Amino acid sequence: MTQFAGGAYAWVILVSIAFLAIVAIALSFLALIRVRRQEQRHQLLLKVLRNEIQGATGSSIGLGKRLVAVERKLNITAEKQIELENRDPGVLAYNQAARLMEMGAGVEDLVRSCGIGRPEAELMALLHRELQDDKSISHKH
Repeated sequence: MTQFAGGAYAWVILVSIAFLAIVAIALSFLALIRVRRQEQRHQLLLKVLRNEIQGATGSSIGLGKRLVAVERKLNITAEKQIELENRDPGVLAYNQAARLMEMGAGVEDLVRSCGIGRPEAELMALLHRELQDDKSISHKH
């Protein structure tokens, strides 16, 4: 009888081990299914992100090209403006007078150096003072 009890005991152990193995296999299978689903979600998310990056890159390239074109036009416009200023001696005199005012020249200096009339020089001095007052007020606030 003890031999039968020992055999039954071994049989229970074997059945328990087999049951645990089946449960472990089932849990492993469920974990594998979960991992595959998660991988599919990650792949889908990765695809969406790649598409967004490609769209942003394309937009950036297009914007960069437009910026270069605008910069080219700005440079051409600036060159044309300089050419126009240099063609008109009156504008050149006033530009020189404005630079001298920035450096602290007085009305007499403008009349003598730039060849403009006293009324124009006084008007420029008045405008320069107004601009300086506006700048000092804006810096205080």
